[in-house]
Amino acid sequence: MLARKQLIALFGLAAAVGCSEAKKDAPDRTRSKLDQPGGPNAPKQSDEELNTPLAKIDDVIITIGEFQKQLNRQSPYIRARYASTEQKKEFLDSLIRFEVLAKEAQRQGYDKDPEVVRTMKQVMIQKLMKDEFEQKLTPDSVGETEMKAYYDANVADYVKPAEVRVSAIVLKTKAQAQKVATEAAGDAGKTNKGFRDLVTKYSTDEDGKLRGGDLRYFAADSTDVPKGVVTAAFALGQTGDVSGAIDGGDGKWYVIKQTGRRKSVTRTYDEVKPQIRNKLYRDKRVQAQDDYVQKLRDQAKIEINTDNLKKVRIDPSTAGYQDDGVNK
Repeated sequence: MLARKQLIALFGLAAAVGCSEAKKDAPDRTRSKLDQPGGPNAPKQSDEELNTPLAKIDDVIITIGEFQKQLNRQSPYIRARYASTEQKKEFLDSLIRFEVLAKEAQRQGYDKDPEVVRTMKQVMIQKLMKDEFEQKLTPDSVGETEMKAYYDANVADYVKPAEVRVSAIVLKTKAQAQKVATEAAGDAGKTNKGFRDLVTKYSTDEDGKLRGGDLRYFAADSTDVPKGVVTAAFALGQTGDVSGAIDGGDGKWYVIKQTGRRKSVTRTYDEVKPQIRNKLYRDKRVQAQDDYVQKLRDQAKIEINTDNLKKVRIDPSTAGYQDDGVNK
């Protein structure tokens, strides 16, 4: 059978407490927080006091320590409602109600129910992973040297040159390019759609036509775009401007329209250090968890009947769907 604490983890306290919330009086706001029981100036409780029984339900004893632990799990607003002895009695009643229901559920065999057992396993796994990694591995475990090395290795993500984006009509001769440039500089090329229509009508670059002539963003030192086009693209004053005939230097002539521009970006190491620390911490944590699970797998005796996977039937409907977070 499941232990009592495991059943507590499964059933939770929120529903039991919620049944009596509507009857609570507003907290006494005239008293200082320092005067409240358990405030900063309260003397430390002894083990004897914490183990003092408040109630007994068959073989289950609710102590002062257990009572305080459950009450202190509530939000500060909820806790403030339980200042008087009478209000504490109501909270104690909710704990007794919880224990009575848990014992009855256990008596009826719900502790053996597959869904309950799986939920218990999920709770245990969550606590295991939290205890194993949240305290043992923290963002502070990422050192300065490690962060600086990451910044230097990925400096292109933080220091970016100015970039420009253009669409291009590719032509065979200068005369053709001059004619098309004149047309593109008029009403036909004012809009991006109009310029794309000119690309479809005149460009000899069949692959480029599929993209409407788009050459995507590129920097001034790009080698993916003909040098003449790069120079002309950065010479265009603003987005929407159309060039004249351009000698690409590759045996082709171009007419381009600027469709976007990005300013240069420089983010120093000190500016991005918190971001880098968090990323490296997350990466470390994922790797540590993977290594931990792999170690446990290596220690376990695991047999997999792959051929039997063919017999598994998948229900395409949404009936019985439960998002338990296992595959997240």
